[in-house]
Amino acid sequence: MRILCIRLNNLNSLKGQHKIDLTDEPLASAGLFAITGPTGAGKTTLLDAVTLALYGRAARYDDPNPEHMMTRHCGECSAEVDFEVKSGVFRAVWERHRAGRRADGNLQKANRHLYDSSGQPIAQQIRETEQMVEELIGLNYDDFLRSTMLAQGDFARFLSAKPNERAELLESLTGTAIYS
Repeated sequence: MRILCIRLNNLNSLKGQHKIDLTDEPLASAGLFAITGPTGAGKTTLLDAVTLALYGRAARYDDPNPEHMMTRHCGECSAEVDFEVKSGVFRAVWERHRAGRRADGNLQKANRHLYDSSGQPIAQQIRETEQMVEELIGLNYDDFLRSTMLAQGDFARFLSAKPNERAELLESLTGTAIYS
C-alpha cells in the first residue's frame, strides 16, 4: 500500500482544513522523509488522520473518542486518505460532527466511506467500509499499526526497556513471537 494524499479538517491541534499531497514535490521523489516539529504542532495528528480514515480509530486513544479527536470549539471534523494498492487507487473517509455542525451541539455518530479513483462510492456503511479497507490493504487495524506505525508510547517503552524486555516488546509489536 502507498499513501498518496492525507486531508484533515479540525483534528486535535490542527484547526481548519489541511492537505498533504505525497505525490507533489519535494515529497514525491524524497523516498524517505521525517515528520518533525515542536510538541503540539500536529505530528501525531497526521498519523491519527491516516488511521481514522482507514480504520475509524486513532492509535493514541484506546477508543476513537471524538471528544478528543475534534478540535475544540468546532462542530465537525474529518480525515481522508487517498491510497494505492495493486487493485487501484481509493479514498477512505472518516467524518464526525455535532448536531447542526455547531460547537455546542450533541455529538453524532461517525460516518465512514470508501470511494474508487473516479469518486464513485464503493462502501457507505461503517462495517462495510472497514471490511473493504481490510481486504484492499490486506491488514486489519492492529496489523497495520504493528507493520507501519510504532505508537509514541510503545517507542518510549522500547527505548527504556532492558535488553530482554526490548526483544519481547519488539516481538509483540511486530507479531514475530512465533519465531523466537
